[in-house]
Amino acid sequence: MARPSPSSLASLDPVEPFDPIVARLTRLHPKVIDLTLERLLLLLERLGNPQQSLPPVIHVAGTNGKGSTVAFMRAMLEASGQRVHALTSPHLITFTERIRLAGTLIAEPYLVQLLEECEAGNGEAPITFFEMATAAAMLAFARTPADFLLLEVGLGGRYDATNIVPQPAASVITPVSMDHREFLGDTVAKIAGEKAGIIKAGRPVIVGPQSPDAMAVIAAEAEILGAPMLVAGRDWSVEPLADGGFRYQSGAADWRLPAPSLKGQHQLWNAGAALAALESVGAAGFGAEAASRGVGQAEWPARMQRLADDGAISRMVAPAGPVWIDGAHNAAAAAALADELGSWPQKPVLIAGMLRNKDYHEMLAILSSRVSGLLAVPVPRSSAGLAPEDLAMAAREAGISAHACVSLEEALSEAGQQAPGRPVLIAGSLYLAGEVLRLDAEV
Repeated sequence: MARPSPSSLASLDPVEPFDPIVARLTRLHPKVIDLTLERLLLLLERLGNPQQSLPPVIHVAGTNGKGSTVAFMRAMLEASGQRVHALTSPHLITFTERIRLAGTLIAEPYLVQLLEECEAGNGEAPITFFEMATAAAMLAFARTPADFLLLEVGLGGRYDATNIVPQPAASVITPVSMDHREFLGDTVAKIAGEKAGIIKAGRPVIVGPQSPDAMAVIAAEAEILGAPMLVAGRDWSVEPLADGGFRYQSGAADWRLPAPSLKGQHQLWNAGAALAALESVGAAGFGAEAASRGVGQAEWPARMQRLADDGAISRMVAPAGPVWIDGAHNAAAAAALADELGSWPQKPVLIAGMLRNKDYHEMLAILSSRVSGLLAVPVPRSSAGLAPEDLAMAAREAGISAHACVSLEEALSEAGQQAPGRPVLIAGSLYLAGEVLRLDAEV
């Protein structure tokens, strides 16, 4: 696999300069990305190896559904009375969203303090900002009491900065599909091999629905390491119920649970993976009651999220509405989104911004029959955004009536004029979703 350039890797994970320390640390970005964990492990050793003093860890990799699965686990653990750390990425508005200490987002001054400590320990050695931020998170997690730590992989798995925990309590691999192929490989099997790198010897691995190619690779890795597999559809399953809830079954459970708070049929499987993971680690206080409360309370912004009718965005699109946002940014996520849209009584107007390195032609083809039209907008906070004119042209090639807009604000206004009363869906990029949430919070 070709080695990515430092500039292309950095573009995956831009950060807001909340302090001059970010500029200083970004300067240390290595000239060559070697996709190993050696830089981070050396820094952690200088910091006293905090990754060896963590509460039980559940490590989550996959192409889609990682964050949702973490959100379900956190909600169910907290409903069980547990204190939960979490590391997720990317953030939508502020970098501090990524680190949660015993249920509370990390305070920015404390994060800056930890980054400065890591900077002192690292010196002038090359290191990526994500590696440095992961080291800071490990310090915070080791110093703050909690019962569990939920770790979401940033990119891939085998060489991701989060893969420095020697013995997690369990690993979870959500559905694997094509994404980040320039870094992880050009086939599902190669990408699955990178995701399977989080599996650890003798520790259970919970596996979400997979293609045969992905499952074969994951199963082979688990067999080599002697890691027990809990496979969707074989060892645990979910089934929608007529009342809107769902049934979860495993070797030890047969629970009827309320509808997940996160919308879409694919969220049943994410909730199921979370349930299977918590069963596998024997979380104290976890059972049907905590599962029922948690599955209905989980929060994960920009995943089929309906915006408030009296919020800034809904006012900007009036008289259209309601307004939904979704972070779908690859073909598999677009397919899940299309399934959900198939149940809507009206086709929405789609406001979309997408990155050049995504399968946007395939995404548009998948969504073409589910939307009434598309308004293309720039992608904020990313130099890799597809020009709105190019996205509109690709949409028209997919059979979607499309128009390029110079800004999100223009698209919102035009959606209201084009389709009074029709729902509006904003999707295509998490960067765009973050900008929508930021604008919606404005008074």
